[in-house]
Amino acid sequence: MRPEEGREVVEEVVRRVQADVLASCRTSPAGALESLINDAVFHETERLRRERGRGREAQVERTFWRRAQHRLQHATEIELVALLGDIVRWHAGEIVGRFDPRVYRFTIEVVPWILTVGLNTAAPRRMLADLPRLPRVRHNLIVRGEIDLARRVDDLGTILLVPTHSSHLDSVTVGWSAADIGLPPLTYGAGLNLFTNPVLSFFMHNLGSYRVDRKKKHELYKRVLKEYATVTLERGYDNLFFPGGTRSRNGAIERRLKLGLLGAGLTAYVNNLRRGKPKPNVYVVPCTVNYHLVLEAETLIEDYLKEEGKSRYIIEDDEASSWRKWLKFLHNLWQLDSKIFITYGRPLDPFGNPVDDQGRSLDARGRTLDPRSFVLRDGEPVHDAQRDAEYTKDLGRAVVETYRRDNTALGTNVLATAALGLLRARTGQSDVYRLLRAMRPAEPFRLREEVYPVVEAVLDGVRRRAARGELRLSEEIDRQDAAAVTAGALRHFGTYHQEPVAVRQGPDLVVRNKNLVLYYHGRLSGYGLDDEATAAAARL
Repeated sequence: MRPEEGREVVEEVVRRVQADVLASCRTSPAGALESLINDAVFHETERLRRERGRGREAQVERTFWRRAQHRLQHATEIELVALLGDIVRWHAGEIVGRFDPRVYRFTIEVVPWILTVGLNTAAPRRMLADLPRLPRVRHNLIVRGEIDLARRVDDLGTILLVPTHSSHLDSVTVGWSAADIGLPPLTYGAGLNLFTNPVLSFFMHNLGSYRVDRKKKHELYKRVLKEYATVTLERGYDNLFFPGGTRSRNGAIERRLKLGLLGAGLTAYVNNLRRGKPKPNVYVVPCTVNYHLVLEAETLIEDYLKEEGKSRYIIEDDEASSWRKWLKFLHNLWQLDSKIFITYGRPLDPFGNPVDDQGRSLDARGRTLDPRSFVLRDGEPVHDAQRDAEYTKDLGRAVVETYRRDNTALGTNVLATAALGLLRARTGQSDVYRLLRAMRPAEPFRLREEVYPVVEAVLDGVRRRAARGELRLSEEIDRQDAAAVTAGALRHFGTYHQEPVAVRQGPDLVVRNKNLVLYYHGRLSGYGLDDEATAAAARL
């Protein structure tokens, strides 16, 4: 959005959050406002103490919160209201994004070429000589699913695009796919660590992204963040955010979502109805992203396996923080002719109901229904916190189910699932932690006698589930036999990661990185394939 509109959005966010907080405090015990502000001051002061940042931005932050703490100590009721407004405006100013059409056009037109050049295995001079014939990014980024319907509902209302989240590369791949299928520029929430790289930060700042600092966990910040998303949706800006909240640590598809921001669509829809907006509808579009290899897999799975990883939320220094690793990773994908699958699911209304090809909401029996009736009271659209929370839970369940159906089984996932089944059968351990401790540093399995039969069992399992509409298949999984799938997966597993996930040594497959086997298997967890793989291995 333009800078002047960004300022308008900030003021609207401040007005709304301040009004909502004061209204709720009037019906709360005495001291509720002071307690809310104190919570914000305490959490921010502690965060800054832990981070010990030395840059100018950190110094400005420390100064602001020291002054807020001083003002809070002897504040009157009027002074508390003023301090509330200043804190809300501070957070809104941190969050607000901007959009530069010139940067957007540059990105859409030039980045695919840069990716092609950066990923191509030929020498630079040869690439420049062959420039007109360079492969297109579309060959490696496979965009599929309800593409036409996504474009159609965008004409009928506003889109909230909610992808799965495996890697920081998601912001690039999903953003490119949206532009490629003809959606307008997206306003999207990006983790603060994407703004630390100067080059990436330039694009983040100018492509409409707004900053989401997941280390800020106090209630006031969450309110400002949700209200910012709500206001931009009401102004007709298509939004993108990752409802899982953070990258999947174990490689699995999201099963639980952060419902706060997801509920912004319903809030915006009710506000649109109350204002009589000509196109009030907000459509939630799930998007599932699948990679053969994940840039940050080693760091993510290590964090998952640590006890403290269960509560640690932000990884600040991982593979994605280095441009060299980005380029090496992308180069390896291109060299392998690796595909990234981006699948657009059927759009949903803010209540979790699917919509038909005309954007009309459907009930469980496929009958059209009027979504306005869900929010009316005495014939008028109203907000109801308890009711809306239940609707958002329904929406979250519908999004997760769409993720599961649109999840694409890839060769690396199949081989990892088979390898984990073989390891479980050999060690007799079903518990993940005990299994990893029981493994040898290099665990060999006979390819023909052990690996291929279990891979074939997993292939049979994913194909049966795909036939029932429970997941999707890549072309390799749909057509290739166990030996070909295994060979393709090993080619991927032998590149990029510091230690190969698994390698072929003569007649054997040797598992070298047990943690990454667990990670890449994660994408197919929850479908019952683990038990089938272990049973197949036990029968050998």
